Amino acid sequence: MAEDLSIIKGTKEEQYISLIPQIKGLLEGEEDLVANLANVAAALREQFGWFWVGFYLVKKDELVLGPFQGPVACTRIKKGRGVCGASWAEEKTLIVPDVEKFPGHIACSSLSKSEIVVPIIKDNNVVAVLDVDSELLNQFDTTDQQYLEQIVSFLNF
Repeated sequence: MAEDLSIIKGTKEEQYISLIPQIKGLLEGEEDLVANLANVAAALREQFGWFWVGFYLVKKDELVLGPFQGPVACTRIKKGRGVCGASWAEEKTLIVPDVEKFPGHIACSSLSKSEIVVPIIKDNNVVAVLDVDSELLNQFDTTDQQYLEQIVSFLNF
């Protein structure tokens, strides 16, 4: 597939429905994990204009920053710390409408107001998380959860 996206306007669901086959096309035939993570982060940020989109990879006992789009980010996160560490520990997607109200939130940027973190699970272990931040409160919902969980399922760890 050509390395460009067809960005559409419309409902959130319509945007995901348009984006998913394009992401599949970007991933098709490419075996390099870093390249695929980078393209997924870029595609999501380009389509939705979110403040920050990226991946943290589980390495030993912490999450380590992987490919991302957005401002400089926290490099390492311990299990159970912040939204990313909590998603890893709980092995489930977390939607946080207001990060200031999340116990132990790690403020990599004071501009981040809401967040969704999707764990990527392989062989019953979390191997990475997809982290998405918005400058708006209440940006994420179950529609995002449904489609982002589907998108991370395309990644081969």
